[in-house]
Amino acid sequence: MARQLDYHTIREIFDRFHAADPEPRGELHHVNAYTLVVAVALSAQATDAGVNKATRALFEIADTPQKMLDLGEERLIAHIKTIGLFRNKAKNVIKLSRILVEDYGGEVPNSRAALISLPGVGRKTANVVLNMWWRHPAQAVDTHIFRVGNRSGICPGKDVDAVERAIEDNIPVDYQQHAHHWLILHGRYHCKARKPMCPTCIIRDLCLYEDKTP
Repeated sequence: MARQLDYHTIREIFDRFHAADPEPRGELHHVNAYTLVVAVALSAQATDAGVNKATRALFEIADTPQKMLDLGEERLIAHIKTIGLFRNKAKNVIKLSRILVEDYGGEVPNSRAALISLPGVGRKTANVVLNMWWRHPAQAVDTHIFRVGNRSGICPGKDVDAVERAIEDNIPVDYQQHAHHWLILHGRYHCKARKPMCPTCIIRDLCLYEDKTP
């Protein structure tokens, strides 16, 4: 099991993250809660840049559940065919859109349980929506956060659920709102999987990772 940093070191890490980027933002393009749900669902096993390229035109014509149903599955596929698993994702988007129209009056629910009940929406997707749209301190753990959390000692855990709990338990309350964005961006652009950029890392001296790159 990876070692755990102490509270004061973790606070110093997030003080630095905050100083470098006080208001970190998710990189998926969206215009409302519905398009955020769709974008995050489409982003599974795909890059944010790839999803944004596919959804830019899509969201101009289908930014509500009813408009997506009117567009239909085949025309939706034409927009997202550059994204991995596009056929299955298209089916889920149509299904969740129908549920939102029929059961929620076309509105996206703001509870985790209701969001997770939607086709193609897992806990990570639900947490992203809760955090980014309703500003709940929900932590969406992806591969970047899992890697950074375990390498650094900020929030170690054997699986994504354990890392999510570690974030909630170990990171200061005043940094909970943006915690997962700081960790995602750090993993995406600095603490990379194959060749972490340790020489220019702003938390190099605090991180517990033993195989730092020179």
